[in-house]
Amino acid sequence: MKDIMDKAKNIKVAIFDIDGVLTDGSLFIGDDGQEYKAFNSRDGHGLKMLQNNGVAVAIITGRTSEVVKHRIRDLGIKYVYQGQHDKTIAFNDLLAKLDITAAECAYVGDDVVDLPVMSQVGLAIAVRDAHPMVIKHSHWQTPSNGGRGAGRDVCEMIMEAQGTLESELESYLHKP
Repeated sequence: MKDIMDKAKNIKVAIFDIDGVLTDGSLFIGDDGQEYKAFNSRDGHGLKMLQNNGVAVAIITGRTSEVVKHRIRDLGIKYVYQGQHDKTIAFNDLLAKLDITAAECAYVGDDVVDLPVMSQVGLAIAVRDAHPMVIKHSHWQTPSNGGRGAGRDVCEMIMEAQGTLESELESYLHKP
C-alpha cells in the first residue's frame, strides 16, 4: 500500500469514467428514449472534497448523455469529455490543457476500453467489480463497486496520501 500512497501523493488530476465507475453501469432508457443513470451522492461529495483540496477532476466517457452534463455541472467539474470512443485523444488533450504529465494523473476505470489510458497514468485504479483484465492492469482496486462508493474510495485515498483528508473531515465537526 505504501507504493500506492507514494503514487497518489503526486496526483494533480483524477480522471473518472462514468458508466460502471460513477454509476453501477446500469442504463435506464424510457419509452421516449430518455436515458437515466443513478449516481451515488457520497461519490459526488468526495469529488467536491477532492477538488476543494487542489486536485482537479476530469471525466472521460464513451457515451454522451444529458444526464451526465447535469451531474457534472452540479459537481463543478470543468474537464468533461463525452462520446470518446478513443479515450487517449481526450487524455492527451487534457494533459496539454493542464500542462501536466501522465504520471501526475490517476484514472479510474471498469472495462477494457479504459486500458489504453490506464496503461499511461501514474495511478491506474480499477473499481472492485471491474473486468478482470482491468483489475490485472491496475495499481489499486477500490473496496467498493462502481456506483456504490468507488468514487469516494478514490477521493479519500488520494486525499489521505496528500495529507488533506483528516483536516477535510474534521472541518465538518466544527461547522456552526
